[in-house]
Amino acid sequence: MIARQRIGLTFAAMLALLVAFAPWIAPYEPARQFSTHPFAPPMRPHVIDDEARLHAPFVYPLRLVDPLERGYVEDRTRVIPLRWLSGTLVRGADTEPWFPLGSDGLGRDVFSRVVLGARLSLGVALLAAVIALAIGALTGALAGYAGGWADSALMHLADLVLVLPGIYVVLALRGALPLVLTPRQVFTALVLVLGFVGWPAAARGVRGIFLIERRQEYAEAAKALGASPLRVIARHLLPASLGFLAVQASVLVPAFVMAEATLSYVGLGFAPPTPSWGAMLQDAGAARGGADAPWLLAPAGAIVLAVFSIHLASSGRDPLLWRDGES
Repeated sequence: MIARQRIGLTFAAMLALLVAFAPWIAPYEPARQFSTHPFAPPMRPHVIDDEARLHAPFVYPLRLVDPLERGYVEDRTRVIPLRWLSGTLVRGADTEPWFPLGSDGLGRDVFSRVVLGARLSLGVALLAAVIALAIGALTGALAGYAGGWADSALMHLADLVLVLPGIYVVLALRGALPLVLTPRQVFTALVLVLGFVGWPAAARGVRGIFLIERRQEYAEAAKALGASPLRVIARHLLPASLGFLAVQASVLVPAFVMAEATLSYVGLGFAPPTPSWGAMLQDAGAARGGADAPWLLAPAGAIVLAVFSIHLASSGRDPLLWRDGES
Protein backbone atom coordinates (compact mmCIF):
# COMPACT_ATOMS: atom_id res chain seq x y z
CA MET A 1 0.00 0.00 0.00
CA ILE A 2 1.51 3.30 -1.06
CA ALA A 3 1.84 6.29 1.24
CA ARG A 4 -0.99 8.35 -0.21
CA GLN A 5 -3.38 5.44 0.22
CA ARG A 6 -2.42 5.17 3.89
CA ILE A 7 -3.04 8.89 4.31
CA GLY A 8 -6.39 8.61 2.55
CA LEU A 9 -7.45 5.60 4.61
CA THR A 10 -6.41 7.39 7.80
CA PHE A 11 -8.54 10.42 6.98
CA ALA A 12 -11.43 8.20 5.84
CA ALA A 13 -11.26 6.30 9.15
CA MET A 14 -11.28 9.61 11.03
CA LEU A 15 -14.39 10.69 9.12
CA ALA A 16 -16.07 7.37 9.93
CA LEU A 17 -15.29 7.83 13.63
CA LEU A 18 -16.54 11.41 13.41
CA VAL A 19 -19.87 10.24 12.04
CA ALA A 20 -20.17 7.40 14.53
CA PHE A 21 -19.35 9.48 17.62
CA ALA A 22 -20.58 12.90 16.47
CA PRO A 23 -22.97 13.49 19.43
CA TRP A 24 -20.14 12.74 21.85
CA ILE A 25 -17.55 14.85 20.02
CA ALA A 26 -19.69 17.97 19.46
CA PRO A 27 -19.45 20.24 22.54
CA TYR A 28 -22.95 21.70 22.15
CA GLU A 29 -26.30 21.01 20.55
CA PRO A 30 -26.31 22.34 16.96
CA ALA A 31 -29.24 24.68 17.61
CA ARG A 32 -27.94 26.08 20.91
CA GLN A 33 -27.44 29.84 20.68
CA PHE A 34 -25.10 32.01 22.74
CA SER A 35 -26.69 35.38 22.01
CA THR A 36 -23.81 37.32 23.56
CA HIS A 37 -21.29 35.78 21.12
CA PRO A 38 -22.42 36.35 17.50
CA PHE A 39 -19.65 35.83 14.95
CA ALA A 40 -17.15 34.99 17.70
CA PRO A 41 -13.72 34.04 16.29
CA PRO A 42 -12.11 30.66 16.99
CA MET A 43 -10.83 30.31 20.56
CA ARG A 44 -7.34 28.86 20.81
CA PRO A 45 -6.62 26.55 23.79
CA HIS A 46 -3.68 27.40 26.07
CA VAL A 47 -1.67 25.54 28.66
CA ILE A 48 0.51 28.46 29.85
CA ASP A 49 -1.00 31.71 31.14
CA ASP A 50 0.38 35.25 30.90
CA GLU A 51 2.43 34.70 34.03
CA ALA A 52 4.14 31.64 32.54
CA ARG A 53 2.29 29.25 34.84
CA LEU A 54 1.40 25.82 33.58
CA HIS A 55 -2.30 24.85 33.61
CA ALA A 56 -4.53 22.12 32.32
CA PRO A 57 -5.85 23.14 28.87
CA PHE A 58 -7.92 26.32 29.11
CA VAL A 59 -9.18 29.22 26.99
CA TYR A 60 -9.56 32.89 27.68
CA PRO A 61 -13.17 34.13 27.53
CA LEU A 62 -14.12 36.51 24.73
CA ARG A 63 -15.63 39.93 25.27
CA LEU A 64 -17.55 41.74 22.53
CA VAL A 65 -16.22 45.31 22.32
CA ASP A 66 -17.65 46.45 18.97
CA PRO A 67 -20.98 44.92 17.89
CA LEU A 68 -20.96 46.73 14.56
CA GLU A 69 -17.47 45.60 13.58
CA ARG A 70 -17.86 42.24 15.35
CA GLY A 71 -14.78 43.01 17.39
CA TYR A 72 -13.78 40.70 20.24
CA VAL A 73 -10.92 40.76 22.71
CA GLU A 74 -9.69 38.07 25.06
CA ASP A 75 -10.32 38.70 28.73
CA ARG A 76 -6.92 37.61 29.98
CA THR A 77 -7.75 38.33 33.62
CA ARG A 78 -9.45 34.96 33.99
CA VAL A 79 -9.39 31.54 32.39
CA ILE A 80 -12.01 28.95 31.43
CA PRO A 81 -10.77 25.40 32.13
CA LEU A 82 -11.81 22.93 29.44
CA ARG A 83 -14.03 20.19 30.84
CA TRP A 84 -13.19 16.68 29.66
CA LEU A 85 -15.63 13.77 29.42
CA SER A 86 -18.44 15.88 30.85
CA GLY A 87 -21.24 14.66 28.61
CA THR A 88 -19.01 15.27 25.57
CA LEU A 89 -15.35 14.75 24.78
CA VAL A 90 -14.37 18.32 25.71
CA ARG A 91 -16.27 21.55 26.21
CA GLY A 92 -16.10 24.91 27.96
CA ALA A 93 -18.14 26.10 30.91
CA ASP A 94 -21.93 26.21 30.71
CA THR A 95 -22.05 30.00 30.91
CA GLU A 96 -18.74 30.69 29.14
CA PRO A 97 -18.71 28.83 25.83
CA TRP A 98 -15.70 27.55 23.95
CA PHE A 99 -15.82 27.88 20.14
CA PRO A 100 -13.01 25.81 18.55
CA LEU A 101 -14.02 27.06 15.07
CA GLY A 102 -15.84 30.21 16.07
CA SER A 103 -19.57 30.90 16.08
CA ASP A 104 -22.10 31.97 13.46
CA GLY A 105 -24.38 35.00 13.42
CA LEU A 106 -26.74 33.45 15.97
CA GLY A 107 -23.97 32.46 18.34
CA ARG A 108 -24.08 28.75 17.44
CA ASP A 109 -20.89 26.72 17.69
CA VAL A 110 -19.57 26.11 14.16
CA PHE A 111 -17.50 23.09 15.22
CA SER A 112 -20.52 21.31 16.71
CA ARG A 113 -22.58 22.01 13.61
CA VAL A 114 -19.85 20.77 11.26
CA VAL A 115 -19.39 17.57 13.27
CA LEU A 116 -23.11 16.81 13.49
CA GLY A 117 -23.63 17.90 9.90
CA ALA A 118 -21.26 15.14 8.80
CA ARG A 119 -23.95 12.63 9.72
CA LEU A 120 -26.40 14.21 7.30
CA SER A 121 -24.08 15.03 4.40
CA LEU A 122 -22.04 11.81 4.50
CA GLY A 123 -25.12 9.76 5.41
CA VAL A 124 -26.93 10.94 2.28
CA ALA A 125 -23.88 10.23 0.12
CA LEU A 126 -23.23 6.75 1.54
CA LEU A 127 -26.84 5.54 1.41
CA ALA A 128 -27.37 6.98 -2.07
CA ALA A 129 -24.21 5.22 -3.25
CA VAL A 130 -25.41 1.91 -1.75
CA ILE A 131 -28.76 2.24 -3.55
CA ALA A 132 -27.10 3.21 -6.84
CA LEU A 133 -24.65 0.30 -6.65
CA ALA A 134 -27.38 -2.17 -5.68
CA ILE A 135 -29.61 -1.13 -8.60
CA GLY A 136 -26.65 -1.03 -10.95
CA ALA A 137 -25.34 -4.45 -9.90
CA LEU A 138 -28.78 -6.05 -10.22
CA THR A 139 -29.50 -4.46 -13.59
CA GLY A 140 -26.05 -5.19 -14.98
CA ALA A 141 -26.14 -8.77 -13.74
CA LEU A 142 -29.50 -9.45 -15.37
CA ALA A 143 -28.46 -7.80 -18.62
CA GLY A 144 -25.07 -9.49 -18.82
CA TYR A 145 -26.30 -12.98 -17.91
CA ALA A 146 -29.57 -13.03 -19.85
CA GLY A 147 -28.42 -11.27 -23.02
CA GLY A 148 -30.81 -10.84 -25.93
CA TRP A 149 -33.76 -8.51 -25.67
CA ALA A 150 -33.42 -8.14 -21.89
CA ASP A 151 -29.85 -6.93 -22.28
CA SER A 152 -30.85 -4.49 -25.00
CA ALA A 153 -33.84 -3.08 -23.09
CA LEU A 154 -31.97 -2.62 -19.80
CA MET A 155 -28.95 -1.00 -21.43
CA HIS A 156 -31.13 1.36 -23.46
CA LEU A 157 -32.76 2.41 -20.19
CA ALA A 158 -29.34 2.92 -18.61
CA ASP A 159 -28.20 4.95 -21.61
CA LEU A 160 -31.30 7.13 -21.37
CA VAL A 161 -30.47 8.06 -17.78
CA LEU A 162 -26.73 8.25 -18.42
CA VAL A 163 -26.86 10.77 -21.26
CA LEU A 164 -28.95 13.22 -19.28
CA PRO A 165 -26.94 15.92 -17.44
CA GLY A 166 -26.82 14.55 -13.90
CA ILE A 167 -27.12 17.81 -12.00
CA TYR A 168 -30.12 18.92 -14.06
CA VAL A 169 -31.85 15.59 -13.52
CA VAL A 170 -31.27 15.89 -9.78
CA LEU A 171 -32.57 19.47 -9.75
CA ALA A 172 -35.63 18.50 -11.79
CA LEU A 173 -36.47 15.50 -9.61
CA ARG A 174 -35.99 17.46 -6.40
CA GLY A 175 -37.94 20.40 -7.81
CA ALA A 176 -40.87 18.10 -8.55
CA LEU A 177 -41.19 17.34 -4.84
CA PRO A 178 -42.83 19.72 -2.35
CA LEU A 179 -40.50 22.58 -1.52
CA VAL A 180 -41.11 22.42 2.23
CA LEU A 181 -40.15 19.04 3.71
CA THR A 182 -39.05 17.89 7.13
CA PRO A 183 -35.33 17.03 7.54
CA ARG A 184 -36.21 13.32 7.55
CA GLN A 185 -38.19 13.71 4.31
CA VAL A 186 -35.38 15.71 2.72
CA PHE A 187 -32.88 13.00 3.71
CA THR A 188 -35.04 10.29 2.14
CA ALA A 189 -35.72 12.33 -0.99
CA LEU A 190 -32.05 13.12 -1.58
CA VAL A 191 -31.01 9.50 -1.09
CA LEU A 192 -33.60 8.25 -3.59
CA VAL A 193 -32.96 10.97 -6.17
CA LEU A 194 -29.19 10.58 -6.09
CA GLY A 195 -29.45 6.79 -6.09
CA PHE A 196 -31.62 6.96 -9.21
CA VAL A 197 -29.11 9.16 -11.02
CA GLY A 198 -26.05 7.11 -10.07
CA TRP A 199 -26.96 3.55 -11.07
CA PRO A 200 -26.41 3.47 -14.89
CA ALA A 201 -22.60 3.64 -14.84
CA ALA A 202 -22.44 0.78 -12.34
CA ALA A 203 -24.91 -1.24 -14.43
CA ARG A 204 -22.87 -0.91 -17.61
CA GLY A 205 -19.66 -1.91 -15.85
CA VAL A 206 -21.20 -4.97 -14.19
CA ARG A 207 -22.78 -6.01 -17.49
CA GLY A 208 -19.39 -5.90 -19.22
CA ILE A 209 -17.82 -8.04 -16.51
CA PHE A 210 -20.66 -10.58 -16.71
CA LEU A 211 -20.38 -10.83 -20.49
CA ILE A 212 -16.74 -11.88 -20.08
CA GLU A 213 -16.96 -13.97 -16.92
CA ARG A 214 -20.01 -16.03 -17.89
CA ARG A 215 -17.92 -17.69 -20.64
CA GLN A 216 -15.10 -18.62 -18.30
CA GLU A 217 -14.51 -22.26 -17.44
CA TYR A 218 -15.56 -21.96 -13.79
CA ALA A 219 -18.95 -20.52 -14.79
CA GLU A 220 -19.50 -23.16 -17.46
CA ALA A 221 -18.53 -25.89 -14.99
CA ALA A 222 -21.02 -24.59 -12.43
CA LYS A 223 -23.82 -24.65 -15.01
CA ALA A 224 -22.81 -28.13 -16.16
CA LEU A 225 -23.06 -29.37 -12.55
CA GLY A 226 -26.66 -28.16 -12.41
CA ALA A 227 -26.26 -24.85 -10.60
CA SER A 228 -29.25 -22.56 -11.04
CA PRO A 229 -28.81 -19.21 -12.82
CA LEU A 230 -29.34 -17.42 -9.51
CA ARG A 231 -26.57 -19.45 -7.87
CA VAL A 232 -24.20 -18.90 -10.78
CA ILE A 233 -24.80 -15.15 -10.61
CA ALA A 234 -24.64 -14.78 -6.83
CA ARG A 235 -21.89 -17.30 -6.06
CA HIS A 236 -19.62 -17.12 -9.09
CA LEU A 237 -20.16 -14.08 -11.31
CA LEU A 238 -21.13 -11.28 -8.95
CA PRO A 239 -17.96 -11.62 -6.82
CA ALA A 240 -15.97 -10.93 -9.99
CA SER A 241 -17.52 -7.46 -10.15
CA LEU A 242 -16.88 -6.47 -6.51
CA GLY A 243 -13.62 -4.72 -7.36
CA PHE A 244 -15.33 -2.60 -9.99
CA LEU A 245 -18.17 -1.76 -7.60
CA ALA A 246 -15.65 -0.70 -4.94
CA VAL A 247 -14.01 1.67 -7.41
CA GLN A 248 -17.41 2.94 -8.49
CA ALA A 249 -18.29 3.64 -4.85
CA SER A 250 -15.14 5.76 -4.49
CA VAL A 251 -16.44 7.86 -7.39
CA LEU A 252 -20.09 8.09 -6.36
CA VAL A 253 -19.66 9.00 -2.69
CA PRO A 254 -17.62 12.19 -3.33
CA ALA A 255 -19.96 13.15 -6.17
CA PHE A 256 -22.98 12.73 -3.91
CA VAL A 257 -21.34 14.76 -1.11
CA MET A 258 -20.92 17.60 -3.60
CA ALA A 259 -24.47 17.11 -4.90
CA GLU A 260 -25.99 17.35 -1.41
CA ALA A 261 -24.00 20.50 -0.70
CA THR A 262 -25.09 22.04 -4.00
CA LEU A 263 -28.76 21.23 -3.51
CA SER A 264 -28.77 22.53 0.06
CA TYR A 265 -26.89 25.66 -0.96
CA VAL A 266 -29.48 26.57 -3.61
CA GLY A 267 -32.36 25.82 -1.25
CA LEU A 268 -33.50 22.42 -2.58
CA GLY A 269 -31.90 20.26 0.09
CA PHE A 270 -31.64 20.67 3.83
CA ALA A 271 -32.76 24.10 4.96
CA PRO A 272 -31.32 26.15 7.81
CA PRO A 273 -31.14 25.63 10.74
CA THR A 274 -30.54 21.95 9.87
CA PRO A 275 -26.75 21.53 10.21
CA SER A 276 -25.86 19.89 6.91
CA TRP A 277 -22.69 21.12 5.22
CA GLY A 278 -24.59 22.60 2.30
CA ALA A 279 -27.11 24.41 4.51
CA MET A 280 -24.26 25.83 6.59
CA LEU A 281 -22.60 27.17 3.44
CA GLN A 282 -25.89 28.83 2.53
CA ASP A 283 -25.85 30.53 5.93
CA ALA A 284 -22.23 31.56 5.39
CA GLY A 285 -23.06 33.06 2.02
CA ALA A 286 -25.94 35.05 3.46
CA ALA A 287 -23.64 36.38 6.21
CA ARG A 288 -20.74 37.11 3.84
CA GLY A 289 -18.74 34.55 5.77
CA GLY A 290 -15.79 34.50 3.40
CA ALA A 291 -15.08 38.19 3.90
CA ASP A 292 -16.11 38.96 7.47
CA ALA A 293 -16.05 35.59 9.23
CA PRO A 294 -13.92 33.10 7.27
CA TRP A 295 -14.43 30.40 9.91
CA LEU A 296 -18.01 30.07 8.64
CA LEU A 297 -16.49 28.35 5.60
CA ALA A 298 -15.45 25.39 7.75
CA PRO A 299 -18.10 23.15 6.04
CA ALA A 300 -16.33 23.78 2.72
CA GLY A 301 -13.11 22.53 4.30
CA ALA A 302 -14.95 19.45 5.58
CA ILE A 303 -16.27 18.74 2.07
CA VAL A 304 -12.81 19.08 0.54
CA LEU A 305 -11.31 16.81 3.23
CA ALA A 306 -13.99 14.15 2.73
CA VAL A 307 -13.66 14.13 -1.06
CA PHE A 308 -9.86 14.26 -0.95
CA SER A 309 -9.53 11.43 1.57
CA ILE A 310 -11.84 9.12 -0.39
CA HIS A 311 -9.93 9.75 -3.61
CA LEU A 312 -6.60 9.18 -1.87
CA ALA A 313 -7.81 5.96 -0.25
CA SER A 314 -8.84 4.52 -3.62
CA SER A 315 -5.95 5.84 -5.72
CA GLY A 316 -3.59 3.42 -7.38
CA ARG A 317 -5.74 0.36 -6.79
CA ASP A 318 -6.44 -2.19 -9.49
CA PRO A 319 -10.03 -3.50 -9.43
CA LEU A 320 -8.81 -6.92 -10.58
CA LEU A 321 -6.48 -7.12 -7.59
CA TRP A 322 -9.32 -6.13 -5.30
CA ARG A 323 -11.32 -9.01 -6.69
CA ASP A 324 -8.56 -11.47 -5.97
CA GLY A 325 -8.14 -10.16 -2.41
CA GLU A 326 -4.69 -8.61 -2.99
CA SER A 327 -3.56 -5.12 -2.09
